[in-house]
Amino acid sequence: MPRTARRKSKSGIYHIIMRGINRQTIFEDEEDCAQFLEALQRYKEKSDYQVYAYCLMGNHVHLLLKIGIEPLEQVMRRLCGSYVYWYNNKYQRVGNLFQDRFKSEPVEDDPYFQIVQRYIHQNPVKAGLIKHVEEYKWSSFHEYINQANLVNVNFLLEMMSDDKEKATQKFIEYTNVMSEHECLDIDNQVDQRIRDEEARVIIKKVCNLKNVIDLQQLDCKTRNTYLRMLKQKYNVSIRQIERITGINRGIVLKA
Repeated sequence: MPRTARRKSKSGIYHIIMRGINRQTIFEDEEDCAQFLEALQRYKEKSDYQVYAYCLMGNHVHLLLKIGIEPLEQVMRRLCGSYVYWYNNKYQRVGNLFQDRFKSEPVEDDPYFQIVQRYIHQNPVKAGLIKHVEEYKWSSFHEYINQANLVNVNFLLEMMSDDKEKATQKFIEYTNVMSEHECLDIDNQVDQRIRDEEARVIIKKVCNLKNVIDLQQLDCKTRNTYLRMLKQKYNVSIRQIERITGINRGIVLKA
């Protein structure tokens, strides 16, 4: 079946989601998050795009950006290629890390722009990782209320007020109002009997691993023994194991 053509944005602004292949974790630790943001900063200068919001989750990324001199597809190839090269070298793995085709939606007007940035910043709250938006370290929320480095904060703040202080306060208030607006998402049908962060801790402890992705590198017999334990004794779901470790669902199911 042919792929649906990607919708083009007249404004050049897109809400983008990249997720790990087989829903696997793409950010194991803080160094990984920092490396992705460094690549986002580096290619921002080369490709002349503007970043308005970001949020790095365990197995996916939300971005709100405006393309510059390069088309969106080329921007994403640069960014993903750079991070995957670094990630594979660090974790001694080969092959794809991101799902083949990133998802995107055009953002054409100011009201929807504000909705999308709030949706992105609220992602960790809705995932149950934190209770308040400001508690999450790996989103652009802090660039709006502290010092902006990567993000063009003025584009949004100037929509809210000509006065910078008032605009910042309005941003904080607006972004903290929980919204039921539906925006582009990863469409995970997830069994959340336990949270992913809890499952990640369990996997590392049970399997004696530094990183959950290392479970892929174990010999088949040892790996399958651990998979059975995780499913039967520790109540980690098949979907969670697949998503967090990157191990194919069929392997997890049969173990």
